[in-house]
Amino acid sequence: MAAVNEVIRARMASRHAPRIPEVTAHLVEAGGKRLRPMLVLAAARLCGYAGPHHVSLAATVEFIHTATLLHDDVVDESGQRRGRPTANLLWDNKSSVLVGDYLFARAFQLMVEPGNLRVLSILSDAAATIAEGEVLQLTAAQDLRTTEEVYLQIVRGKTAALFAAATESGAEIAGADADVVAALRDYGDALGIAFQMADDLLDYEGDTRATGKNIGDDFRERKLTLPVIKAVAAADEAERAFWVRTIEKGRQEAGDLDHALGLLAKHGALDATREAAFGWSARARAALEAVPEHPLRDLLSELADYVVARLR
Repeated sequence: MAAVNEVIRARMASRHAPRIPEVTAHLVEAGGKRLRPMLVLAAARLCGYAGPHHVSLAATVEFIHTATLLHDDVVDESGQRRGRPTANLLWDNKSSVLVGDYLFARAFQLMVEPGNLRVLSILSDAAATIAEGEVLQLTAAQDLRTTEEVYLQIVRGKTAALFAAATESGAEIAGADADVVAALRDYGDALGIAFQMADDLLDYEGDTRATGKNIGDDFRERKLTLPVIKAVAAADEAERAFWVRTIEKGRQEAGDLDHALGLLAKHGALDATREAAFGWSARARAALEAVPEHPLRDLLSELADYVVARLR
């Protein structure tokens, strides 16, 4: 990870546009968990890789992730991430979008360096899938007809795709057998879904100091995440009218968040989301059964527990 951080610092530099490293450093050095690059390194080492290219691939996925965060904060008009003001708030929307574009370009430069067409295909496909998931979320976010199936498709795009690409590319660069590559891809997919479901749940019941987000941000931003989708599905006529007013039409008033929390509790939506996250965590652990025994396999299994441990 130290080597990955060195690559990140070197590649986020710009001789001609000093704002690029300023904006990038604000987000990269904000204390994120670095789960995605760690997954690349772990998958590669788990599969016996001894070369240098897993480091550049790990930096690649972190650049893709950082670029999407910069763009997301503009789209969501967010003011806080990881407990700090967002880049678009400190600088402006134009800087966030353009620096995000620069990081995507850097990511593609890095992913070409190993000279492995299969790895290039995995990571470039993931970049396209992430963008597709974000656009799908944009069109479905305030539509009360959005189903759990559509929600899962959004999560697979905007979050799980990069987790899966991280583990799959790490295994692929190591030349692992096809069944091991597939198992690690499935692990990353399930891990990413569990991670996002946990994040969506914590938006309604998390600790602001721990999450770096305010309780109810998704509600205020009118995002139809799994807890609300479950509550809407069980709503009576009056409750549905409330969701139409606050989510579809965006006419929110004082006390609406507390009322929303009451409806989520009434219909067991938070507990159901928690169980769904635990279920995907278990699927991630099960996928590792097809992977040879190794201390790093145990680490990945523990990581599947870690992403939902904050929900217990």
